[in-house]
Amino acid sequence: MTAATKKIFSYLIKATILVLASLFIYNKFLGKNDSLQQFERLISVISHRQVIYTLSAVVLLMILNWFLESLKWQYLAKKLTEISVWVAIEAVFCGLTWAIFTPNRIGEYGGRVMFLPNRKRIHGIFAMAVGAFSQNVITNLVGVSASLWFIYYFLNINPWLYLGLVVLSVIFLGLFLIFYFNIKWLVGLLDRIKFLKKYHRFFEIMGRYNIDELLVVIGYSLARFFVFSLQYYLIIHLLLPDIPFISMMLTVFVFLFIQSAMPSLDLLDIGVRSFTAMHLFLYITNQQIAIIAAVSSIWLINLIIPAIIGSVFVFKMRFFDRAI
Repeated sequence: MTAATKKIFSYLIKATILVLASLFIYNKFLGKNDSLQQFERLISVISHRQVIYTLSAVVLLMILNWFLESLKWQYLAKKLTEISVWVAIEAVFCGLTWAIFTPNRIGEYGGRVMFLPNRKRIHGIFAMAVGAFSQNVITNLVGVSASLWFIYYFLNINPWLYLGLVVLSVIFLGLFLIFYFNIKWLVGLLDRIKFLKKYHRFFEIMGRYNIDELLVVIGYSLARFFVFSLQYYLIIHLLLPDIPFISMMLTVFVFLFIQSAMPSLDLLDIGVRSFTAMHLFLYITNQQIAIIAAVSSIWLINLIIPAIIGSVFVFKMRFFDRAI
């Protein structure tokens, strides 16, 4: 393939990504969206100043959230190559543009690693997997703990069954933590699979992170978790100020836990999120429209706006860069 052909092919790929992202965003944002229209109606009766302050805080938290993810990505990528904070930011936002039209946000991996040198990109997928694993550890730790509270207070189950759930939860979380801080075991397991062993040079990157480094990574993940949890608090408190703080936050943690376990397509995911939130929050409030509106607005701020920002960086990707 000649240099000119590569250049044309590269532009065609980038243009296709932008077109797909634009179509999905138009369909869900600029098109008819009942949940967002409900949100507009709900805030119309609230103090204009209060709405502005709250939404501004939520947007700033969105920026902080993805900035923390960028710092985490830069830290993880150090095992492969040095990248600046700005390049990490570009990579993260570009990955979000890819993510919105791919199942389980798998496109986020592709969009992000395109900012690494060509020969480091497959390694980068496994480095990114370490970061995703750390985020899952935090979500499961907090989410399972909150779920035990939820079951105890709202579901009338046999005490012995509940005790069994507590024991299983402790075992599950303990194994999850042990496996995370010994992620090199995964490398060993993959090496045992004959057809995967030849790809050892790619996935062995996961075994390079020591416990101190994994603690740093999980620290970033913990900070991110509480940032977007705070976003939920601010929006729900704006719409439903009478819900007790503890009940609200623990229910949010359960919601985030359930949401993380469900396969999804970001732009179709809003319906699933709304359905889940509506039934979960029914235990603490009967204002279901407000809950759906809150979830939809956070989805818009945390995923759609960053995806639009990320489209600016799509043309900076280097599909045929041969740098080491």
